[in-house]
Amino acid sequence: MKLVDHFQHGLDAPICLTWELTYACNLACVHCLSSSGRRDPRELDTDECKAVIDELRRMQVFYVNIGGGEPTVRPDFWELVDYATAHRVGVKFSTNGVRITPERARGLAASDYVDVQISLDGATAEVNDAVRGAGSYDTAIAAMRHLSEAGFRGFKLSVVMTRQNIGQLDEFAGLADRYGAQLRITRLRPAGRGADVWQDLHPTAEQQRQLYDWLVAHGEQVLTGDSFFHLNAFGSTPLPGLNLCGAGRVVCLIDPVGDVYACPFAIHDEFLAGNVREPGGFAAVWRSSPLFARLRAPQTGGGCTSCSAFDTCRGGCMAAKFFTGLPLDGPDPECVRGHGEPALAAVAAGAAPRPSGDHSHRGERRSRGPVPVRIGRGRPEPAPADRPCDAGPLAGFRPGRAEHG
Repeated sequence: MKLVDHFQHGLDAPICLTWELTYACNLACVHCLSSSGRRDPRELDTDECKAVIDELRRMQVFYVNIGGGEPTVRPDFWELVDYATAHRVGVKFSTNGVRITPERARGLAASDYVDVQISLDGATAEVNDAVRGAGSYDTAIAAMRHLSEAGFRGFKLSVVMTRQNIGQLDEFAGLADRYGAQLRITRLRPAGRGADVWQDLHPTAEQQRQLYDWLVAHGEQVLTGDSFFHLNAFGSTPLPGLNLCGAGRVVCLIDPVGDVYACPFAIHDEFLAGNVREPGGFAAVWRSSPLFARLRAPQTGGGCTSCSAFDTCRGGCMAAKFFTGLPLDGPDPECVRGHGEPALAAVAAGAAPRPSGDHSHRGERRSRGPVPVRIGRGRPEPAPADRPCDAGPLAGFRPGRAEHG
C-alpha cells in the first residue's frame, strides 16, 4: 500500500499543524496569506496556548509550525517555545528575522527541538522589498548571518515563488549555501492579501515550466512542502512529495483566536472546523468535526479525471481553486495543461470568495482587482506569508457552511 493510501482517510493526529500565534506584524507583505498587521484582542492568552501545547503532547504531535503575523513580536513567544520544547513538542517557526539577535541565535542553535524559517522573497533587496517592504531584505540577511555565526546549520530560507523571483532560483540556492541553510520554496496562493495581487504576481506558464525543470534538477536538496504537485502534469519526472491534499487529513491550521481551519492556505468560514476553546479542545475538533469527516471521505475527480495527467497532479490546489472562484473538482487555475485559463475566464466578475478576516494595518488593504507590483517602488512595510504545510486538491468536495464538531 502506498503512503498516500494510509493518509487519505485521516490520522488520529495531524502530521503538520500550523499555528498562527498572532496577527500582529511589523511588516505588511502584499501577499500575506492571513492579512496580518494588527493584533486581534481575542487571541489565545499564555495559559490557553500552554493548554493547547499540552494537548498536542498528549496527541503525540511531533512538532508544530508556528507563524503569524510575526510570531516573535508576541511578548510570550519565547516562553511558549521553551514550554513546548520542554514538553518534547518540537517547534518550527517562520519569521522575518526582526527579533533574531546574535544572542537569540545562539540560544536557538543550542536547542534540539527548534527549527527556524527566515522568510525572503527576493534574492536581491530590489525584488524582495517591492513585496515585503523597504529594509526587509537587510533584516532577513542579518538574521541568517546571526544564525550562521551561532553555528545553526540547516535552518530554512523560505521563499514564496512569484513572477519576479522565479529567475533567481540559483541565487536563492547560493544564499542558502552561503549561510548553511536549506532552501524551501512554496507556491503563491490567492489568499489573504495575496488575493489582491495574485493576478500580477503568480508565475507565467513559461515560468511554471522553468520551475518544474529546476526542481527536477535540484529537488532532492530543496524543500517544497508539496506545494507544486500540480506541476507533475508536465510529465516525465515526478517531483518529490506526497501528491495528496492534506487538508483535514494530515494538516490543519489553528489561528490566533483558536479557530481551526482545514487548510493553512484556506482561511475562510467554509473551511472552519471548530475552535480549541470549545469542549474537548483541539482533539475533539480534529477527531469529530463533520467538516473533517467529509474531507476524509472518498472524493471523485470531477472533470479532471478525464485528463491523462490526473493521477500525477490530482487536480491541483484546493485553496488556489477556491479563492479564484473555480469549483473544487475543476482544474487548478495554474493547470499546466492549459485548462485553468478558460475556467478562470468563465468565472463571473466578483464571484471569487473573499478571504475571511482582514487584520491589515489601518488604511492598508488594497481594493479588489489587479495590483501592479513595480520593482524598486514597493510599499514601505510587509509580513511573513509562508506557510509550511501541504495543500492541494479536494476533487469532488463541496464545502457548504462548515459545522462545528
